[in-house]
Amino acid sequence: MSILIKTPEQIEGIRKSSQLAGNVLQMIKGYIKEGVSTEYLDNIIEEYIRDHGAVPATLGYHGFPKSSCISLNEVICHGIPSTDTILKEGDIFNIDVTTILDGYYGDTSKMYWIGDIPEKTQKLIDDTYHCLNLGIQQVKPGNKFGNIGFAISRYAKAKGYSVVYEFCGHGVGCDFHEEPQVEHIARKNSGPTMQPGMTFTIEPMINQGKSRAKVDKHDGWTARTIDGKLSAQYEHTLLVTDAGVDVLTDVSGEY
Repeated sequence: MSILIKTPEQIEGIRKSSQLAGNVLQMIKGYIKEGVSTEYLDNIIEEYIRDHGAVPATLGYHGFPKSSCISLNEVICHGIPSTDTILKEGDIFNIDVTTILDGYYGDTSKMYWIGDIPEKTQKLIDDTYHCLNLGIQQVKPGNKFGNIGFAISRYAKAKGYSVVYEFCGHGVGCDFHEEPQVEHIARKNSGPTMQPGMTFTIEPMINQGKSRAKVDKHDGWTARTIDGKLSAQYEHTLLVTDAGVDVLTDVSGEY
């Protein structure tokens, strides 16, 4: 499978969808508080996406039943929103949304938390965000995709964390999952070469304990740490440009 080089028209469509996805994560902050269910948040997310002329990509994807993934505490990814999952003081969680707007996909996720959290937990969140940014710094034409994972894993391991290797970033834009796979652990200077017009996600999942995941048998989706320790994740959709990188899901102007 070859990596799709997007046309200017496709890039514009992917940008609009990515901006919508980023806006979803900004919007939902106002509804996050102790005592609400993850299903409640998911319903608001779906309504917002549809009100903006788009549809949630996860809904019905290989049978996934909800419009977002909300992954709490030891859940690494693919947490299914539920009326039974009620947010409480000290919870940390990732919300992951992918929008389809006019046929184009935008994919992003970020961490949230309720009330006061221990310093060690805050450090996990902050260091995971730094891992994402180290990966983004590697995005430029002519560089190798493996250098993303090399930079992320070197930093994470130096800080005493493990990096999830069973899930990875991926090409995105014209489809939900495209080539290439974007590994978060990789050898230096390995993998395909980045070229202008490529769009993909970087989405490191960083664990306080062991790197392995176990998927709940009863739902076939929810991936947890094998030791029950905390996991954190951040994600952006990126475009390789002639000059470097464009963070398509950034709506705060940070990049």
